Amino acid sequence: MPLKKPFSRKKLWEKNAIASQLQTDFAGIKLENPTVLASGILGTSAEILIRAVKEGGAGAATIKSIGPVEKDGYANPTILEWEHGLINAVGLPSPGYENIEQELAELEKSGIPLIASVYAHDIEEYAKIAAFAAKYKPAMIELNMSCPHSKGEGMPFGIKEDIAGDVVRAVKGAARQIPVMPKLTPQALNIASIASACEKAGADAICAINTLGPGMVINIEARKPMLANKFGGISGPAIKPIALRCVYQIYEAVKIPVLGMGGISNGRDAIEFIQAGATAVGIGSAVHYHGVGVFGKVCREMEQWMEINNIKDIKEIRGVAHG
Repeated sequence: MPLKKPFSRKKLWEKNAIASQLQTDFAGIKLENPTVLASGILGTSAEILIRAVKEGGAGAATIKSIGPVEKDGYANPTILEWEHGLINAVGLPSPGYENIEQELAELEKSGIPLIASVYAHDIEEYAKIAAFAAKYKPAMIELNMSCPHSKGEGMPFGIKEDIAGDVVRAVKGAARQIPVMPKLTPQALNIASIASACEKAGADAICAINTLGPGMVINIEARKPMLANKFGGISGPAIKPIALRCVYQIYEAVKIPVLGMGGISNGRDAIEFIQAGATAVGIGSAVHYHGVGVFGKVCREMEQWMEINNIKDIKEIRGVAHG
């Protein structure tokens, strides 16, 4: 996803700038703060992902999902803005997992908390790609089981408890000591039951949610859909209430931590998700609107809210909306 503004060479964030009350343990991963760059936003470029953490202030970064083979994805236009967010149909473009060894090696050397995201056509491919990624010791492996605009890839794995559990179980065996986190779709009839099935299969965390959809936007002058694929996944502020509901329900169903995402663009948004039960928060579309410095901005706003409300540690408010 292209950024609206180019990266600034000016240092946007220093490790010591974010107070210790934002430090977070996420499934055994020590994060300086609970913000995570969502998958698909800044691609697989090692340099840009490293800058998202070291300059932008993200607590961790997720690479764009890598698949089994090289794939171009859909024709342009694939991403567009509408009144309340973004809609995209990129078609899961990927260099193929065997073609990003250099990027994964650079990211391993950087020492940043990296989440490797993978997708596949079947359970065996999930395990194979996860085993490959695990060689480079990412902090976690995300399983993209829920892309709503791809054809034949992802959706079945994220809406059926038994299949979701089978994917997690297979990847856990392949990834060995690397934590595994399925990324769930809001299209599931009961997202909490999917999360529970994943937990029982050995998942170390849950990511919720992926984009909502499929949706569409029509150009009424041209009299045709604006996306080349016609339909796409919706992200940004419009989906925040749905994402919050999903995190809230998942928190009540599982004991493992939740990475909540969907429409977060400021500190108050992030705190809403944490009060709903999220341990960490993913930020995606807001990078398009505010640039890579949005992570530091969100953290500063969270810190300010905590000071005003006399909160000493972010853990104090996790899940408090459940009463």
